[in-house]
Amino acid sequence: MGLAVGCGGSPPTRRPLPAAVVGAPAATPPATPPAAPPPACDPWASLRPTNADDGPAITRIRQNGLLVAGIDLNSYLWGSVDPATGEVVGFDIDIVWAIARGILGPNARVRFVTMSPDQRVPRLRARDVDVMVRTMTITCQRKSEVAFSTVYFRSGQQLVVPKGSPVRAFDASLRGRRVCVGAGTTAVDVLAQANLGAIVDLADNHLDCLVRLQEGQTDAILTHGSLAAGLAAQDPMIRVLEPRLDETLYGVAMNPNDTDLVRRVNAILENYRAGGPNSPWMASYRKWLAANLSDPTATPPPARYVD
Repeated sequence: MGLAVGCGGSPPTRRPLPAAVVGAPAATPPATPPAAPPPACDPWASLRPTNADDGPAITRIRQNGLLVAGIDLNSYLWGSVDPATGEVVGFDIDIVWAIARGILGPNARVRFVTMSPDQRVPRLRARDVDVMVRTMTITCQRKSEVAFSTVYFRSGQQLVVPKGSPVRAFDASLRGRRVCVGAGTTAVDVLAQANLGAIVDLADNHLDCLVRLQEGQTDAILTHGSLAAGLAAQDPMIRVLEPRLDETLYGVAMNPNDTDLVRRVNAILENYRAGGPNSPWMASYRKWLAANLSDPTATPPPARYVD
């Protein structure tokens, strides 16, 4: 199910409600066979932007009269429901609205569709959504299955532990301890490749991991630092361990055949980044993230194109 709305929202003031309050995700499409290992790629690079509005994907969106966006409602600061207003808000949500208004004008409408991380690729390939704006990491494997915009945010994997935990780093102190990771996320691979003897505790998403951590069912969470900041903002009894273990790049994902939409989204993101400290990107960053991330001086990532 989705939630269709016609305007933006204000910052959340309390812990967000679970996605189920808004609507359960649609049934997961049948799994596709595993793809062959992808060739090496440049995760930074996307198609050169254009303002053309006559392509088939843009035409489809305009004929529908709204943008259908896949999102996460379990990521405080990125995508969640403000319990005071019932509005969907966050850094990712601001980007959805920028895309919608760039294509449909100032009175744009959006249908938000919630889903778990492992549903993102199949739902895009099935055209259940037009865009996926869900802290989705660009990888070569995923680029062989869906199309990505230019990078709109940089993050990296970090551990989250209770205050007073004997786990001090991503090292041998994790041996025999349960580490919760979201199914279908890149954290699963990071934990497996490290081979630290940790017990993999698989959950639907990082918010479920937080509940398990709070209840003592797991010892640590491995997730993006950007998402970990949202968890720490909700629970003062946990802490996020430095340093980041890698660099993860977020992009807007789309169906691989919607090249006109990819180019149009990249043009919208060019405008979204423009303006230095007064850019829409910086305004959204200051509103949602600056107070909770370890890099308060972040700036919009540069764009890179393949053509």
